[in-house]
Amino acid sequence: MQFLRKLYYGDIPDAQSGATNSVKSSGHDWPLWEVFIRSKNGLDHKHAGSLHAADAQMAMENARDVYTRRMEGVSIWVVESKYITASNPEEAGELYEPAQDKVYRHPTFYQLPDEVNHM
Repeated sequence: MQFLRKLYYGDIPDAQSGATNSVKSSGHDWPLWEVFIRSKNGLDHKHAGSLHAADAQMAMENARDVYTRRMEGVSIWVVESKYITASNPEEAGELYEPAQDKVYRHPTFYQLPDEVNHM
């Protein structure tokens, strides 16, 4: 008679038999996920932090538990860090240089009326 048991995160399936070998994992071999939280409808998602998780579902559940314990959010995004491409701060001059050529995008030559306070 075979016993059925629930699989838990960290259970490693055996490729040949399909059985699992429960291993306590520190999580350091799990991928890193970035967590973004929307605090209210209509607002932007803000980066809340990072966490390690075995898959997207686990990342979502852990993000909920860690970053929205006091009902701080209405929406959660989790993105595996390896899929985020970021600019290099050392190359900022080259990256943003084309914007300097287009002075028409910067309204520095307009005369604003005094009634316009914050533009």
